[in-house]
Amino acid sequence: MMRMNRIIPICLGVLALLFICVVLFSPSFKKGRKRVEQNFTYSDKALANPLMGYAPSAKESEVTKDVQLVYMDVTWKELEPKKGVYAWETLEEKNQLKRWLKEGKHVVLRFVLDYPRKATHEDIPSWLIKEMSDPGDRYTSSYGKGFSPNYEDKKLLQYYQKAVEAMGQRWADSGQISFIELGGLGHWGEWHVNDEANIRKLPEAAIREKYITPWIDAFPEANILMRRPFVAAKKYGFGLYNDVVGDEESKKVWLNWIQSGGDYDQENAKNGLVPMPNAWQTAPIGGEFTSSASMKALMGKQLKQIIEEVQESHTTFLGPKIAEMIDNDDSGYNEILKNMGYRLWVPQMTLISGKKTTQLSLTLANKGVAPFYRNWKVKIYVQDRSGAIVESKTVPIELTKILPHKAQKVKISLSTANLTEQSRGYKVALGIISPLTKKPAVRFANKGQEREKLLTLYDDTKN
Repeated sequence: MMRMNRIIPICLGVLALLFICVVLFSPSFKKGRKRVEQNFTYSDKALANPLMGYAPSAKESEVTKDVQLVYMDVTWKELEPKKGVYAWETLEEKNQLKRWLKEGKHVVLRFVLDYPRKATHEDIPSWLIKEMSDPGDRYTSSYGKGFSPNYEDKKLLQYYQKAVEAMGQRWADSGQISFIELGGLGHWGEWHVNDEANIRKLPEAAIREKYITPWIDAFPEANILMRRPFVAAKKYGFGLYNDVVGDEESKKVWLNWIQSGGDYDQENAKNGLVPMPNAWQTAPIGGEFTSSASMKALMGKQLKQIIEEVQESHTTFLGPKIAEMIDNDDSGYNEILKNMGYRLWVPQMTLISGKKTTQLSLTLANKGVAPFYRNWKVKIYVQDRSGAIVESKTVPIELTKILPHKAQKVKISLSTANLTEQSRGYKVALGIISPLTKKPAVRFANKGQEREKLLTLYDDTKN
């Protein structure tokens, strides 16, 4: 009994000592330190974000607020009306490039050599046709009228490469041309021709390669997309685009190409198309709506099918034919938008503030169907009650690596001390910086902050 009486005080003393150690040395309880944890709620609202969503024609005078991407197609004839003379000012004015740059909107570019229309015409320059010994085939078909160039012609290839190089010298440095739908060959630049209209088939792979590689050199920072999963597309890490989104039969063919590859019917090439089921992880999937169905049908009975298609293909953008509001109802428009591209959000954040520094940890997650294809700078801002920035710091996050249903956790040290003390009145916010505007540009899928380009993580400025 006496031994037990001695043991009890010893045990109590040990417990007391352990408690003191915890109080003194635990980060949550150190003198002058305060821990703040914040859990956020996910929002499923449609977001207006850069490098994704709808991409209407760059020629449009008015676009909706959600539009952050525009589409520009350029025919060779309008680009280079005279040999070696490029109509930059005319093209840029027509497509409002200065306006879109000022607004921080990026551009999808497609270079077209054959665009079927109602009237007889050519889309390659007249001076070039005169220099070619065998310029091509004039046609009238169910697609319309036009001129299909002889893509094997050496003169055509020579000047084509010069034209692509010139576009790169003019437009690449700004970073505004972000996505290139590799056109060049075929009707609308879609890498197919209607050979039933007495048009010669497209050339073999070795020749087609010469229409591909100039773009890689001319626009090294842009993502390049191809109409089908060609061997070259996989070889160079390109994305893909589908110009008939919403067509049920084409949907099956398109998804099967991506999953299984197939033959290239334009040259009867066995296994000309290769499986690219994971292409979307590193390069965007784009396209536009089909013209074979009415917009009312697309936004109505075919809406479910379209959503399945953009989800399964991990589509990032659609244009220039985009969804429309039907009878003042924008639900279909928004539903498709919600199922395209990335949806970044912060589910959790922790601040541990002390006398010298503040430790911040946060989780950045993606609930979209695709990643963000640029490693833009991610920054934390500390603001005072007046809104002035007292500290900013870059967050070590690789945005391109945050795939759908994945997340990155990061920890950074801020120099602002005692940040969470009520008397200090600080606000902490997160922003992703656009290289075009040098300002925060991405909206997060955090409930209550869907319209904000700066995500508030902590706010004590109103107390």
